[in-house]
Amino acid sequence: MAAKSDEPLRDLGTPIRLLVVAACVVVLVAGLRAASSVIEPFLIALFVVTLSLPVLFWLKQRLPAMLAVLGTILLDIAVLAAVGSLVGTTVNQLAGDMDKYEGRLTELIDDGSAWLEERGLQPEWLAAPDASERLGLLSRFDSSLLVDFANQALRYTATAFSSLLIIAFIVIFMLFEAATFRAKVRMAFTGDGAEGRFTRVMREIQHYISIKTMVSAATGLLIGAWVGLLGVDFFIFWGLVAFVLNFIPNLGSIIAAVPTTLLAVVQIGVGRGLLVALGYLVVNMVIGNLIEPHLMGRRLGLSTLVVVLSLVFWGWVWGPIGMLLSVPLTMVLKIMLENTEEFRWVAVLLGDSRAAERLAPASGGDSEE
Repeated sequence: MAAKSDEPLRDLGTPIRLLVVAACVVVLVAGLRAASSVIEPFLIALFVVTLSLPVLFWLKQRLPAMLAVLGTILLDIAVLAAVGSLVGTTVNQLAGDMDKYEGRLTELIDDGSAWLEERGLQPEWLAAPDASERLGLLSRFDSSLLVDFANQALRYTATAFSSLLIIAFIVIFMLFEAATFRAKVRMAFTGDGAEGRFTRVMREIQHYISIKTMVSAATGLLIGAWVGLLGVDFFIFWGLVAFVLNFIPNLGSIIAAVPTTLLAVVQIGVGRGLLVALGYLVVNMVIGNLIEPHLMGRRLGLSTLVVVLSLVFWGWVWGPIGMLLSVPLTMVLKIMLENTEEFRWVAVLLGDSRAAERLAPASGGDSEE
């Protein structure tokens, strides 16, 4: 009788377990969002440390551990200082040149309205008797939008730099910890198969971050060189923007291309602006669709839908920092799930659909045998 009475409970075990897991996920996400001010600096520091690990391990093979960590810290400080100086200089120059761009924008509007008038296609908003007044109002409206956007960007940049000291301290202590972390893992998992799984997860995560960083650096260099060749202002800054946003597949390249193309249109004309957009398209098509999948393999890819959803989800949880790190965070989660027996199916659903389609015939053949 006892065995029969336990059968309904056993049947309800899986649904109840799924509900418990879902409730835990909801609580975890709510906690992550509530603690965003604490977690965001930690995430940035962890990202910087992950990028610094190859340098740290390379220096450890040639120098004592303490000197290797200090050398890596000095290199990180130099890079962050250079990036901060570049961003600050670009913002100041852009603010100083705003009148020049406004005048050029007015000229473009004047030429465009004349072209439309010649063909009888003048829009209603250009129907006022005084054309100069119309263009002046429009240029002031556009300038106000640009100023608002610049102010918001400056506020966010100031907020980010206010956490720079905290991030620097976290990076320093993480690098000191990373120098002895492998030995700690071996001691913690002695005689346990978890050591192999943990090492494999960390190796795959570092492989993904390293390849993505190299690909993003190549994208930034090519974009910066192309934009500079066409004569667009702040070409080094636009290369940096392309490098950073390349960590967001598909959407990142579009976001990076829009402001550069608009600036090129205003500064050097529509023709070269289209060439700028064409350069972004060619670079991202070649690197994103040919080189990067070849280096990483399809197993380390993500579905396009998952990329979009992760961008929305992590952006909702942690704002712009979450959007920037959305794909690396999702990729890390996918790698961790792949190395578990129970949740490997979730990793398959998150992965590239083309890889799943290529593996489907083989799995089907095995099942038939």
